[in-house]
Amino acid sequence: MTGIWDTLVGQRPTIDLMQKAVAGHGMTHAWLFTGPPGSGRSNAAVAFAAALQCPQGGVGPDCPDRCHACHTVLAGSHADVSLIRTEKLSIGVDEVRDLVRRASLSPMGDRWQILVVEDADRLTDQACNALLKAIEEPNGRTVWMLCAPTVEDVLPTIRSRCRLVTLATPTTQEVAGFLVARGIEERLASYAARASQGHIGRARALAFDEAVRTRRQEVVAIPARLTNLGRCMDAAARLSVTSKEEADEITAQLDAKEKTDLDTAYGVVERGRRPREYGPALAALEKAQRTRAKRRHLDMVDRGLTDLVSVYRDAIAIATGAPGALVNEEIRDQVEEIARSTTPELNLRRIGWIFAAREQMLEFNVPVALALESMMVALKAPQR
Repeated sequence: MTGIWDTLVGQRPTIDLMQKAVAGHGMTHAWLFTGPPGSGRSNAAVAFAAALQCPQGGVGPDCPDRCHACHTVLAGSHADVSLIRTEKLSIGVDEVRDLVRRASLSPMGDRWQILVVEDADRLTDQACNALLKAIEEPNGRTVWMLCAPTVEDVLPTIRSRCRLVTLATPTTQEVAGFLVARGIEERLASYAARASQGHIGRARALAFDEAVRTRRQEVVAIPARLTNLGRCMDAAARLSVTSKEEADEITAQLDAKEKTDLDTAYGVVERGRRPREYGPALAALEKAQRTRAKRRHLDMVDRGLTDLVSVYRDAIAIATGAPGALVNEEIRDQVEEIARSTTPELNLRRIGWIFAAREQMLEFNVPVALALESMMVALKAPQR
């Protein structure tokens, strides 16, 4: 597997389906890409867009590096391919209406006008209604590509008008092979593949960034330390603070660049004064940045919760004699102690409590620190 498809790890059936559509077999105006986090939904949609725009279907000898169509689509600069991804908690109607306006235009080139919505599960109700009308009355040369974790995350009226593309979670061996092919040593590649649980982006971060590995090791060590109330409170505070610091580290540079760009656009730097319109624009920017920072913090916490779940999942696997390698093989002794001191039923309930905390934060806006404190107390090891 080479060229535009090489980032789609373990997705051979999906690639075959898309290549047939590029060749004219089963092509339609609306597609819905679904799959678990890290399976490569948006990567698949962008690769498909590149293949549709490429005169050689993305498989020519120059694809993708020296092929103008492939290269510009993958770089995000193709005039007829629009990608909407949000750093906010939702995608609003104004953003979708802008896409709908673009969808009504003829492509500048001689192929397709393609619109990729990376987080279709984050569309508001109004945004869904605006999108539905555009999909119901398609332009003959417009293609919509929606990405969501599951079909249930998209309104039935929208998904019924889309052709479904379902991506699978890559196996540990497939992810490890992907990393080794990019120069990662086999032992580290195996660790990153197991720890990522099939999430390609997470596997890359674990393989290439020692700080990411250190933070994960701190999180998976939490269950063994939850022996009293004080340690529960400390674990909740540490997870909340470290995830906030990591999120701030990611967003700080982008925030500064956006502020500089705004100052330049309004001539603040050159003229040394702020025009009347600058104040509202700055307020809007700061509001958007706060929203993005909140989502990024929640994303970091969510990743930590996924790592916590993996520990209890491993404990259940050991207690029940399930085959296969542990996700957290490097702390097997701690996992075995959890399995000995509890029951599979209790650890299954613990996983449920973690998912409940996740829902409280993501769906019901419960403060992160409060949700984590409640969760850690519930997870506390039983007294002997």
